[in-house]
Amino acid sequence: MTDTQKTLLVLGGTSDIGRAVAHAFAKAGWRVMLAGRSLEALGREAGDIGTRTGVPVTTHVLDILQTESFADFLDGLQPSPDVVVSAVGLLGDQGRAESEPAHAAEVYRTNFEGPALILDMIAARMIARGSGTIVGISSVAGDRGRASNYAYGAAKAGFTAFLSGLRNRAAGKGVQVITLKPGFVRTRMTEGMPLPGLLTAEPAEVGKAIFRATEGRRDVVYVRPIWWLVMKIICAIPEGVFKKLKL
Repeated sequence: MTDTQKTLLVLGGTSDIGRAVAHAFAKAGWRVMLAGRSLEALGREAGDIGTRTGVPVTTHVLDILQTESFADFLDGLQPSPDVVVSAVGLLGDQGRAESEPAHAAEVYRTNFEGPALILDMIAARMIARGSGTIVGISSVAGDRGRASNYAYGAAKAGFTAFLSGLRNRAAGKGVQVITLKPGFVRTRMTEGMPLPGLLTAEPAEVGKAIFRATEGRRDVVYVRPIWWLVMKIICAIPEGVFKKLKL
């Protein structure tokens, strides 16, 4: 470990995408911090990454719904991370969200409230020191609400708007804020879903895209560029026609 070694913090470090992000940065020599709810699961991931790459990997317990714990969590991070990636997410079940307010609240809080609150606190610390990069993993589902997943989509729409505002707040203060939209990704969260090959990325592909994004200047990144065109078309459909599609 050297004083010049950069540090990555992954929120949602045991998710498929979080793990892929950690591997991408570790392979480039970055120190890695993994945060998540299960210390046991984090330990397994840390051991695997450390063995494969030889970089220091630490584990940190964080429940994104326990917002009162955020300040202590951030105070305990040493050193302060140079890049923070929020890979927290919960697809949930749309049918349950329509009939069970508690489930809907969990979807909203996991995908929007928790990540937004902690990233706001992280941004304040980065702005104070004049450097840092934040990557929020949002979703194309937030670009337009659809009947099949509007609870998840609404939460991601809020998160996308939050990241846009945070980016505006941080502009000119040495802090980069990136909105990443993966589209379909072959993960445990999408297991069993019929995923179109052309539009579906692998977790490693997302991890590499995030690493490249932190070295560039783009504000909004679609992992597969075709999603930009797909969503432009979907968002351009008149509301009267869109209601009949039942997507």
